[in-house]
Amino acid sequence: MIIGACSVELVMYEPNSLKEKRQIIKSLIGRIQSRFNASVAEVDMLDKWRSAVIGFSCVSNTSKHANQMINNILKFIEGDNRVEIIKVDIEIL
Repeated sequence: MIIGACSVELVMYEPNSLKEKRQIIKSLIGRIQSRFNASVAEVDMLDKWRSAVIGFSCVSNTSKHANQMINNILKFIEGDNRVEIIKVDIEIL
């Protein structure tokens, strides 16, 4: 069993409150879960208006497939014009 885990630090320029930030993050997390069937959650910077860290993971039988899935999710996040990726940490276990 291979586990792929990734944490992504994001910055957002639109939100002017925590409520607006959480709407964006909740929407992004929901779309990732439904499209990729991955486990996703906001894991850090919960009280910052314009910053967030989301973490996601997948389970596979090969490290190649886990890498592909993580890269596809990262491309999906990059395609969302509401957020900008600042930092990515990937682990394959």
